[in-house]
Amino acid sequence: MTRAIFPGTFDPIHYGHINIAERAARIFDEIVIAVYDKPLKSLLFSPETRIELVKKAFADSKKISVIGYNSLTVDLCKKVNARVIVRGLRVFSDFEYEFRMALANQRLAPDLDMIAFMTHEEFTFLSSSTVKEIASLDGDVTSMVPPYVNQALRNRYQELAKS
Repeated sequence: MTRAIFPGTFDPIHYGHINIAERAARIFDEIVIAVYDKPLKSLLFSPETRIELVKKAFADSKKISVIGYNSLTVDLCKKVNARVIVRGLRVFSDFEYEFRMALANQRLAPDLDMIAFMTHEEFTFLSSSTVKEIASLDGDVTSMVPPYVNQALRNRYQELAKS
């Protein structure tokens, strides 16, 4: 059985993430979506909220589970017995970043492999940052995120406007 980790902040999850995870689930026996807790960037949603939104996206999938983590991804792979790290590529700059990350991970854990899925063309523009920027200006992100994520974004920006 081959278990793969799909790590990220998922702040918020969008259709590009969902597409990558579903395609990975066709290849691997199990996908563990790992929601990272302590990135260097600032986040809109708490770890708990991000985990819940990701769980909703895959509630009907028997091959995809969701966990949170706050360690090195390679350490999480060892902990959950994953042999592969799944990543998504949208544009050329993603390749450069992911290539460097894969080399660093290989140095830390030579027995792990990284598999990068090229996004479907319709998602090449899509990033969590883009979604957040549009949503923060009350733009329509319904074609980019599931309805419950759209509602979570609206609620969060309303909370922030009150504070």
